[in-house]
Amino acid sequence: MEKRRYDEEFKDNAVKMLLTSGRALVSVARDLGISDTALRRWRNAYFSQAEGRHPGGERMPSVREMAEEIKKLQKQLAEVTWQRDILKKTASILAERPMRDTR
Repeated sequence: MEKRRYDEEFKDNAVKMLLTSGRALVSVARDLGISDTALRRWRNAYFSQAEGRHPGGERMPSVREMAEEIKKLQKQLAEVTWQRDILKKTASILAERPMRDTR
């Protein structure tokens, strides 16, 4: 089986499509007719060349940093959801109680 060669422009466009589409790497690779391994390798090379920076120049977080941030946000979401549910229950209980006449 012959190994296909792709020019740098194709690789850059494939990586940019991956980064801007919001789709899964496997899905983008399948649409382009390339292996997901190749696209993953190109994406990693792209980030290495960019030295971990976004096009705007700010530092790009590592995968570990993003995972930690996701974990932190999931914990916050769970807490806020719990608080919201408590407030909903409290409001429904207060709405059911008849108002006492204070005369």
